[in-house]
Amino acid sequence: MNNPIHILVAEDDSEISRLLCNVIKKSGYIPQPAFSGTEALLYLNQRQWSMLLLDLMLPGMTGEELLQRISGQNDMPVIIISAKGEPQTKVSALRGGADDFITKPFDIEEVSARIDSQLRLYARIAQPVLPNVLQHKGLVLDRDTMSVKADGVELALTAREYEILALLMSSPKKVFTKSNLYENVWHEPFYGDDNTVNVHMSNLRSKLAKGALGSEFIETVWGMGYRLKP
Repeated sequence: MNNPIHILVAEDDSEISRLLCNVIKKSGYIPQPAFSGTEALLYLNQRQWSMLLLDLMLPGMTGEELLQRISGQNDMPVIIISAKGEPQTKVSALRGGADDFITKPFDIEEVSARIDSQLRLYARIAQPVLPNVLQHKGLVLDRDTMSVKADGVELALTAREYEILALLMSSPKKVFTKSNLYENVWHEPFYGDDNTVNVHMSNLRSKLAKGALGSEFIETVWGMGYRLKP
């Protein structure tokens, strides 16, 4: 089962927002409307998104300001949908971090096609070419044999524990939120109940500590999530 696709729709016109959200739903994705730049930024800080549809003329924080704030910080495609269709506006947005630009009024089928196109492109880019054996300090994970050793001691992990560890080791410097972990390991939408992640993470850390004679491999980044300990 593939991970759910969550798309944030930053559009202050309620009718256009509803239209875009309906198109997203029909494509099998999950939309979330935001009616100001400030509201969109709050949503962006709460979870990992698959895509952002962004109007430029938003109340509060404008679309241009929001794009500047998130440039280089979010690994997701951004499609501008705006009535400001002047060439210089398009060039500025694309150079500022947007992946595509659609001018209002738009054809809804074209919007749907461009959403699918950008998601396919990012899916190809995001596929990491990982080595069969991942290593971090004294921790070794073999993807071929599905085995894990901590300082030479082989550990008996459950499938979920193995997947959590493999995810952390695939990006050792990245902080994974509980939402990131749940949606990548359980392949279901995360609705804020973090007990499942907490229990599995606690069990995994306990097994790692016993196998490595007390060494700590995973650290908690308070208020954010988990990562491998540098």
